[in-house]
Order: sequence, then structure tokens, then C-alpha cells
Amino acid sequence: MSQNKDEGFISHLTELRKRLIQSFVCLLVLFVICYIFSEEIYNFLVAPYAEAVKNSEIQRRLIFTALQETFLTYIKVSFFTAFFFTSPFILIQIWKFIAPGLYEHEKSAIMPYLVVTPILFLLGGMLVYYLIMPLAIKFFLSFESTGITTSLPIQLEAKVNEYLSLVMKLIFAFGLSFQLPVVLSLLARVGFVDSEFLKTRRKYVVIIIFTAAAILTPPDPITQIGLAIPLLILYELSIISVRMIEKKVEENA
Repeated sequence: MSQNKDEGFISHLTELRKRLIQSFVCLLVLFVICYIFSEEIYNFLVAPYAEAVKNSEIQRRLIFTALQETFLTYIKVSFFTAFFFTSPFILIQIWKFIAPGLYEHEKSAIMPYLVVTPILFLLGGMLVYYLIMPLAIKFFLSFESTGITTSLPIQLEAKVNEYLSLVMKLIFAFGLSFQLPVVLSLLARVGFVDSEFLKTRRKYVVIIIFTAAAILTPPDPITQIGLAIPLLILYELSIISVRMIEKKVEENA
């Protein structure tokens, strides 16, 4: 009996090692591809800034102040993009690792979450790219001065590394935050929370969401409110989702 357990444990470790290697190889291959197209990816990520300042009277540019900064920025952008596109493959590998140990009804229960998770992450990233960043850029640029009311002009000379780091940080922050319905639904399935619990704790959740938004985003009202409001909407949708799960459990009982 002990020998069978040891063999089973070793086979699980071997399977896990196989899945990790496949995920790493996929990430590495996509990283190389992304680095080849790093300039195109850079142009895509910098587009919100270019669009926001296209009608500016000042000639805009992004600068770098260290010799290696642009190279490291391309490396960072390539890895970020590779990880973004590798995430669904990693989820598939995780699913293939845990699926053999699940019953059919457990597989059918978890499968929708594997589909919804990358979709919600993508929606969070799109919200940042198409709405939050353009509004935030215009908000920050509104504090520039031409020198008429101040002794010297105050003008933005944005660093390429800092700008792209901000964009990538916000995309990840919004993408991960948009997983709230998935997390709450899974907690409901294991009986950790229920719809009544989520309803009665709503006022505390509002405080937590705005606190999290203040921590995860830059210290400006545009990005903070831009993250908090969608999270509040997702929380309300989570309550509906949890209630549907409860009704389904009651029907099957």
C-alpha cells in the first residue's frame, strides 16, 4: 500500500514537472516572438498617450535617461506581452493536471471559470487601455503651465520606462481585480460564503474596494474611481451569480 502511494506521488510530481516545463517553453517561445515585435508592441502601448496629446501645441516625446533603459524596457514589454498571451495556456495546463482527479460534475462546474477568467482579465485590460489611461493622461497634463502664471513653464517630459511600467501595472491591477466574480463564485461553491453574507457585508466591501483601488493605482482620482466603480458593479453581479449557484444546489438537493 505504501509503495503504491509513493508511486502515485512520484507520478503526480512527474506530471506537474511536465506541465511546468511546457508552460515555461511556451512562455519562452512567445517571449522571443514578442521581442522581435517589441517596437510594434511599444507603439501599441504608447498609443493612448500619443492619442491624448496629438492636438497639443507642445511637441511631445518620450525620453530615456539611462543608456540601457530602452533595451530593458523592450525586454520588460516583451515579457509582459508573452505572459499575457501565455496565461490561457497555463490555465489549460493547470486544468489538465487537476482534471483527472475530479468527478464529472466537478469538471462541469469548474470549466466555465477557465473560460471566464481570461475574458475578465482581457476586459480589465481593455478598460485601462481605452478609457482609464486616456482620461488619466489628460488629467495629469492639465497641471502643466506655460509660464504665464509661473516663473518657469511646467511641462511633461515623460520617461518611456515609467510610462510603460504604469500602463502594464494598471493592466495587471485591473485584470486581476476583475477576477472578483470568479473568486466569490468559487467560495460560494465550497460553502465559504453565500448571497446573504455578501449582501450584509456590502458596506464593508465598498470601503475595502476603494482602499484597494487607492493602493493598486496611482494617487489620482481618475484611475482610483475607474477601478472602484467596475469592482462595485462586479461585486453586485457576483451576488447574483452566487444566488444562482445556491438555487442550482437547492434544486439538485
